[in-house]
Amino acid sequence: MKISTLLFLPILMVLGVKAQPIMPVKPAPTPMPHLNPVTPSKDDDVYGDGDDLRYSKVPTAKNLMTGADQTWLYIHYLKGKKVGMVINQTSVIGKKNTFSVDSLVSLGVDIKKIFGPEHGFRGNAADGGKVEDTIDPKTGIPALSLYGSRKHKPRPDDLKGLDVLIFDMQDVGARFYTYITTMHYVMEACAENNIELMILDRPNPNGYLVDGGVLDTAFRSSVGMHPIPISHGMTLGEYAQMINGEGWLKGGIKCKIKVIKVANYIHAMRYRLPVNPSPNLSTYQSVILYPSICLFEGTTLSLGRGTQFPFQVAGGPALKGQYQFAFTPQPIAGVSDNPPLKGQTCYGIDLRKYDLEKLFKSGKLNLSWIITLYKQSPDKSKFFNAYFTKLTGSEELRKQIEAGQTEEQIRISWEPKLSQFKLMRKKYLLYK
Repeated sequence: MKISTLLFLPILMVLGVKAQPIMPVKPAPTPMPHLNPVTPSKDDDVYGDGDDLRYSKVPTAKNLMTGADQTWLYIHYLKGKKVGMVINQTSVIGKKNTFSVDSLVSLGVDIKKIFGPEHGFRGNAADGGKVEDTIDPKTGIPALSLYGSRKHKPRPDDLKGLDVLIFDMQDVGARFYTYITTMHYVMEACAENNIELMILDRPNPNGYLVDGGVLDTAFRSSVGMHPIPISHGMTLGEYAQMINGEGWLKGGIKCKIKVIKVANYIHAMRYRLPVNPSPNLSTYQSVILYPSICLFEGTTLSLGRGTQFPFQVAGGPALKGQYQFAFTPQPIAGVSDNPPLKGQTCYGIDLRKYDLEKLFKSGKLNLSWIITLYKQSPDKSKFFNAYFTKLTGSEELRKQIEAGQTEEQIRISWEPKLSQFKLMRKKYLLYK
């Protein structure tokens, strides 16, 4: 600061004029270890400060920086290594949402392979659509599909020659969202092949919500692998630590992980995703409704796939006369090629303008929607399908709804396992 400016500072203070802060010098690229708030596994390292005072004292979405954004924390570590990336269309860096693989290649990182989950690494495959191995036309890097014959898990020959694998995808905080399944198998493959996994952490838009029945492992599937509730309220970095800490990988093996934390994030934050996490979660409304409304995927009703508002409505032809609101699913290329109840007029509930603050304030899943539509269904024997058990992680919720139990009665049955999970969860949290 110039001497002349220093001389005027006392005068400015007297007059009540706020001096402009000096902009921080760009941080050095060498990452600094951050102590985990719990005793970390010897295989877990955490980098970054979740309350980075260089940017803000109060965590707000405006000041938030994802793990990927903070390149100075990890770029130096990656230099000179052969790197693979598990990414999709949400893997972006900076305000311009530059695709992370493009950014890292431009910064001199040697990216050897790209692995893509459901919907592909560019996020342009329809729900459930087949995704083939390919070559990324922009970078020339081989892009391998983890959704298909690999069943979420890289093969040993896929990982051969890699020093480190980066995992960078946006989750939405629900047990049945398949990205946590992909992360489980990626961790397992890394552990088996002695490869380090770096997780570029991102916020959980439903981080406020820890609720639902805990999965019975007898009903384990790709939409529910671990004994956790429907909504776990954790980031992927936190969740990876739980997978390690609870010994959920095959044979109890541990994956060596490094977590690059989100700066200026708390779980209760209202966070709007900069990129849609999947083709049918295309709005903030749908992302926040998702943990509650996705239960309808296990029924014969439509959730609006094949419309411009998926996961914001629910209905079916049999509810005609009970609801005025109607919609007709039609194929949408690259989003929903063959939607349920295609071409049929569906009647039901419209949640496009539902007040999300009701969910935030309650801190609970909304079970009233599925209970009500079940009661109003004329043929209750055909309301649920087999997928409902996989989504809910047991047979209990279906039986409870069929028996006419209230939401309060259902919630009582979730205990004590739900409270036990909340206590266990605290051990692995990286954010408030």
